[in-house]
Amino acid sequence: MINGMKSSFFNREDEQRRLQRFLANKSGGLAVVYGRRRCGKSTLIQHVAGSGDVYFLADQREALLQIEALAREAQRMIPGFAAARYPSWAALIETLEARAPVGFNLLLDEFPYLVQASPELPSLIQHYLDEPGTKKLSILLCGSSQRMMQGLVLDRSAPLYGRATEILRIEPLAAGWIREGLSVAGDAAIEAFAVWGGVPRYWELATPFRSLKGALHELVLSKNGVLHEEPDRLLEDEMRSGSQAKSLLSLIGMGCNRLSEIAGRMGKPAGSLTRPLANLIELGYVRREVPFGEDPKNSKRTLYRLKDPFLRFYVHFVQPQRSLLEMGIMDAAAETLQKEFSSYVGGHWEDLARQSVPFLGIGGLRWGLAARWWGVGTDGVPMEFDVVAESLDGQAVLIGEVKWTGERSSPEAVAADLMARVVRVPFLKGRKVVTALWMRSGKAASGIEVITPDQVLDCLR
Repeated sequence: MINGMKSSFFNREDEQRRLQRFLANKSGGLAVVYGRRRCGKSTLIQHVAGSGDVYFLADQREALLQIEALAREAQRMIPGFAAARYPSWAALIETLEARAPVGFNLLLDEFPYLVQASPELPSLIQHYLDEPGTKKLSILLCGSSQRMMQGLVLDRSAPLYGRATEILRIEPLAAGWIREGLSVAGDAAIEAFAVWGGVPRYWELATPFRSLKGALHELVLSKNGVLHEEPDRLLEDEMRSGSQAKSLLSLIGMGCNRLSEIAGRMGKPAGSLTRPLANLIELGYVRREVPFGEDPKNSKRTLYRLKDPFLRFYVHFVQPQRSLLEMGIMDAAAETLQKEFSSYVGGHWEDLARQSVPFLGIGGLRWGLAARWWGVGTDGVPMEFDVVAESLDGQAVLIGEVKWTGERSSPEAVAADLMARVVRVPFLKGRKVVTALWMRSGKAASGIEVITPDQVLDCLR
C-alpha cells in the first residue's frame, strides 16, 4: 500500500550545509546546483533560502520580460527597484550591485532558460565576479539541463569555469529512502524502486494511489498520464537531437547490450556511437558493465545497460505498446505487466544486491565494489555469477547468488547449486571464498548468509 509521502525532502544534509554556508557568506561569490529533472533541486534551494534572499524561477519568455520579472522580485528587498526599466542584464546586475545590501543572495533557478534568451549572460556574470573588490551579490545558479550547465560552468572553455565555490550535482536518492518516501517496506519497496527509482517527484506523484498497479495505470500507461511521455521530456532537456538518444536507449533496453549489436541495428559504424553513449552515461541514463576483475577502460567485453529504473520500465512495458496506449487500449500492456513484472524486478534486485556489498560486512570482512562475472569455468563450460567482490585486504573473494523470481526456492537448494559452481571458478588464485545469497526471505543455509530486501535497503541510504 502506498499511504502517503511523509516528506519530499530526504538525505540532502551535506548539500544543505554547503549551500547554507555559501548563502551566509557576505563577500559574494558563485554557487552552482544542477542535475536531472525531478530530483528536488528547486525544493533544495527554496529550503535553504532565507527570507531576505531573492529566488527567481526563469522561463522561456523574451529577455526583457525576464529582466522585468526579476526586478519585481528584487523589489521585495530593495524598495523601488522595479520602478526603473533595465534595458539589459548588464544594467540590472550593475544596479543590483549599487543598491543591494551587503550579503544579497540572488538565486536563479532554471538558469539555462535565461541563457537561451540572453547568451551573453554567463560572460556578464563572469565579468562581474572577476572585477576587483568585494562584491555585495552572491549568485546561485540552478538548472536541469545537465548538458547546458556543464557547458556554462564545468567545461574548461566555459565562461564561468573556475568561478564557483560550490558545485553540487543533485542525484536521485538511494534506494533505502523509498521506504519513508512511499511508506513501503520489504518486497513492496524493491518493486516500487524498480519503477520509480530514486526520483522524489515520481514518489510524490505516486503517493495518492493505493497501489503500485493503480499508480502505473494512471501515471504511466494512460495516454493522459503525467509520466506517459516522460522520457521525451528528459531527453529534450539534454540533447540537441533526441532521435539518436531514443534509439540507443530503446535498443539497450530491448537487450542489445554490446556496441557491435547496437551499431548493427542502427546501421552505423560502432565508433560513431562512442560519444553519444558516453553522454548518456554522464547523464546517468546508461551504465557500462564489465566482468569482475577486468579493467573498464580496456575490457573488450563491455555491456551497456539502462541505469535509470524509470527508463528501463518505460522501454520494457510502455514503448512496445505505445500505439495501442495512444488509442486508449491498455489491456495488452497490462497483461504484459502482469506476466513479466516479477522477472523485471529481479533485474533491479540484482543491481541493489551488488550495491549493498560494501556496506554489509559479509563473513566479517569488508568488501570492495561488487560486479557480475561471466566467462568460462575451469572445465571449459560457460558460467556466470550475480555478485562477485574482493575483500579490501585482497585475501578473500565473495561470490553470491541473487534470487527474486522462483521465490519459493529454498535457501538450501540455492546454496547447494552455488557451491557446486564455485569449485569451477577460474579467478580465485588460492584466496578464501565467502558465499552469500540475496533472497526475498529465508534463514542462513549451510553456513551461507541470506540477505533480504530490508537488509539491503537498510544500508542503501
